[in-house]
Amino acid sequence: MFVRCAYFKGTIKAGMEEAFHAHWREHVLPHWRAFPHLVELRVMRDVESDDDTSRFPLVMAMKFAERGHIAEALASDVRWASKAASKPLIDMLDGYVIHTVFEADEFSPLG
Repeated sequence: MFVRCAYFKGTIKAGMEEAFHAHWREHVLPHWRAFPHLVELRVMRDVESDDDTSRFPLVMAMKFAERGHIAEALASDVRWASKAASKPLIDMLDGYVIHTVFEADEFSPLG
């Protein structure tokens, strides 16, 4: 499996927390869900951190079966629609977005 993550690093601008979360749910999430070859989508919201100087108010993780599927997804029209829908979201963030691709192994818990 391969996972492409978007880390929204920084803090949500003061007073914009509700609008930030409403925007990604209403305007960005439909695009994320529409990426071709998507196996699984997770959106995580920051609850607490042991490092207040390095916060991630939002992390999005897309799982794909093959590395080539990520390239196809990024070449799709959905990506450009997602980027356009994400611009207001990024404008509400004092920070920036980092994209990273991981090769992932999955294991069942012991016991």
